[in-house]
Amino acid sequence: MSETTLTTQTREKLMGVSTATLSTALFKRGLRNQFIQEVSPLDPEKPNMVGEAFTLRYIPAREDLNPITVFQDPDHPQRAAVEQCPAGGVMVIDSRRDPRAASAGSILISRMMVRGVAGVVTDGGFRDSPEIAGLEIPAYHQRPSAPTNLTLHQAIGINVPIGCGDVPVFPGDVIVGDSEGVIVIPAHLADEIADEAVEMTAFEDFVTEEVLAGRSIIGLYPPTKQQSKDDFAAWRQRQGR
Repeated sequence: MSETTLTTQTREKLMGVSTATLSTALFKRGLRNQFIQEVSPLDPEKPNMVGEAFTLRYIPAREDLNPITVFQDPDHPQRAAVEQCPAGGVMVIDSRRDPRAASAGSILISRMMVRGVAGVVTDGGFRDSPEIAGLEIPAYHQRPSAPTNLTLHQAIGINVPIGCGDVPVFPGDVIVGDSEGVIVIPAHLADEIADEAVEMTAFEDFVTEEVLAGRSIIGLYPPTKQQSKDDFAAWRQRQGR
């Protein structure tokens, strides 16, 4: 894991903001490729997923090295990663955006859940997806995939830099998932991004109320008129935000 550790305060802030808001905050810092592509939650009703990345890397399977008997090895990288991913972390799996075979199934994800892992993400697919959707742990994938990972994927690296859905993920990066998808925050930016996102969310909530009440977005979003800024300040005072 990275030397940068996710504080309880930052984790709590990230639990209450959207990936859309976070992507804008990252874009302001020149980071425009942080949203993992073609990945959706198995259960969009779950709370946000927040944690530091712990990674698993797959390469294309070579048949002579990937018989079903490899799972008898207690050090098999997929099994080892499930037991090593720390409580509060997020398992991020590089499946090369290939969902034709599963990245993991319900038993392994159940094991991570009871160990306190905060969530799991793959740019491939999960098998047993209906069961996974019913677990308490947030999970994100491209689509359901029944075949075992061994048919196409060979687990090769644990907690190394990977690509997931075309996004670079380094161990210790802060992963945030919501009902839309998953975004990756560089570890050293997590605290300031979380602070800014909380402020942005308050303003967005104010704007939404005003727009639903019939107000024009001109001069409001962004707040180029002083009246909008004054109204927001008054709203924050009333709301205690």
